[in-house]
Amino acid sequence: MHDRLPGRRPKISEAPGNEGAISRKASTKSRRQPRTGRTADDALIIELGSRVKRLRTQAGLTLEEFAAQSGVSRAMLSKVERGEKSPTLAIIVRIAKGLNVSMSTLMGAEPDPAQVAVIRSANRLAFRDPETGFERHNLSPSHLDNDLEFLLHRIPPGESSGELPPYKVATEKYLVVHEGQLTLQTGDANYVLETGDSFYFDVREPYRFTNAGKTPCAYYLVIRRRRS
Repeated sequence: MHDRLPGRRPKISEAPGNEGAISRKASTKSRRQPRTGRTADDALIIELGSRVKRLRTQAGLTLEEFAAQSGVSRAMLSKVERGEKSPTLAIIVRIAKGLNVSMSTLMGAEPDPAQVAVIRSANRLAFRDPETGFERHNLSPSHLDNDLEFLLHRIPPGESSGELPPYKVATEKYLVVHEGQLTLQTGDANYVLETGDSFYFDVREPYRFTNAGKTPCAYYLVIRRRRS
């Protein structure tokens, strides 16, 4: 154990705000009322589209190649890149897979080599599915040499993540249900988890998170990507 040198403090970073958050509530409101100008959600969708296009260009992929790698249609990818479409969770997960990046990176997380990182509750990098209200909150910083992610998911009653594909690299997930009931489907197996239950699975097949109950469901999730 090493003593800390007098007068030195560990580098501390403050995590960025919700650059990747897409609000379903705001999106619904904009559909029901006349649009008088560009909303904050519109700006976030455009920013996401620009980031997707930049990452695709850096990867040297055409739209056709990107569609083949992600399993998302060329038309949908084109609309996302132009900021004309707010992608659902299932689509954005496939986009991240096609680009071979984490969803947090796709949503705007920046590498953070600090020894200590403070992530304020109001400034979490978050994503909300515009159709289902499924929420994904990133609770961990994005370190340069760290293959772990700590997340909070929230699912409204009767909603689901949709089918999510396995990763390109070996990936494990650990979760604990904070409130409500969660049904987890992996392959052909279904597991019903109650508040306080924990679960581990090695992601090798398509999977799905569902809240079949009548109350909101929230669970904490740790993702570990194995390098070898």
